[in-house]
Amino acid sequence: MKKNVIITGGAGFIGSHVVRLFVNSYPEYHIINLDKLTYAGNLANLKDVEDKPNYTFVKADICDFDKIKEVFKTFKIDNVIHLAAESHVDRSITDPFSFAETNVMGTLNLLQAARECWKDNFENKLFYHVSTDEVYGALEFDNTLFTEETRYDPHSPYSASKASSDHFVRAYHDTYGLPVVITNCSNNYGPYQFPEKLIPLFINNIRRNKPLPVYGEGVNVRDWLYVEDHARAICLVFHNGRKGDTYNIGGFNEWKNIDLIRLLVKTTDRLLGREEGVSEKLITYVADRAGHDLRYAIDASKIKDELGWQPSLQFEEGIEKTVRWYIDHQDWLDSVTSGEYQNYYREMYKM
Repeated sequence: MKKNVIITGGAGFIGSHVVRLFVNSYPEYHIINLDKLTYAGNLANLKDVEDKPNYTFVKADICDFDKIKEVFKTFKIDNVIHLAAESHVDRSITDPFSFAETNVMGTLNLLQAARECWKDNFENKLFYHVSTDEVYGALEFDNTLFTEETRYDPHSPYSASKASSDHFVRAYHDTYGLPVVITNCSNNYGPYQFPEKLIPLFINNIRRNKPLPVYGEGVNVRDWLYVEDHARAICLVFHNGRKGDTYNIGGFNEWKNIDLIRLLVKTTDRLLGREEGVSEKLITYVADRAGHDLRYAIDASKIKDELGWQPSLQFEEGIEKTVRWYIDHQDWLDSVTSGEYQNYYREMYKM
């Protein structure tokens, strides 16, 4: 079936993987990549699909309601996969207003545009909202896991903004009957991730012999998922998820930060031809982040049992693949860290 699918935030880390998967797997779909091209958006991530006949890029801000409505009408949008968001916790602590504006009001604009343009004719329509496990708060060092029924308890401005957006999506389903689905995912890693995030930041710092700053004692625990596995999960939920439902997506893969960092050091040193572990001397403990949640862990049994999804990579295998990608694409890493990448399409899109 032909579909016009808008993917917001498609030039970002996770979004670019989702765009690539849909463009290559569904030639009958017209994929509209809508992105504001903030610092985290990089169209160079999608050079391999930018000339495909079923792909269109639109530079737009989800906070611009009139522009969003125009895009919906112009492209006769049938389905939304909404990934556009401010996502870096540290930035949310210093600038909470931009997170509220983009993550809450931007989501509300998309919901209202979909409702107005679909005019209560919801057959073959879907609003898919991609969220985070951080909306659930934090777990202790025990065997508990976040499930789809876990009470929301956000602790940072970022997670509070995402929790609010989740509530608006459910409210539009309950109030207006808008067909929606929500997924809440654990930490992603892999190629094309902006190097403010832990894994690409530390790979780059190891490469350049720069300090590896570790919050507190490095004992905070996160569940890690390879980004292409997340994209596959999104594809499954998009096609087969139950309307009005939530699915948690996780890697069944908990790691303490300090153990992850030591694995990164060993892997990166080895792939750079150095003595394995020599860069551990770069580890520097710094004051803990405000409101730093102790542990996140996802129970992804629902999506596994209902849709047959599970991660394809063991973590050590995924880290090896990821580190090798960044080492093999040092030009991409240098372009992003220097800011040069922002000049790539600057003239074309008058950024």
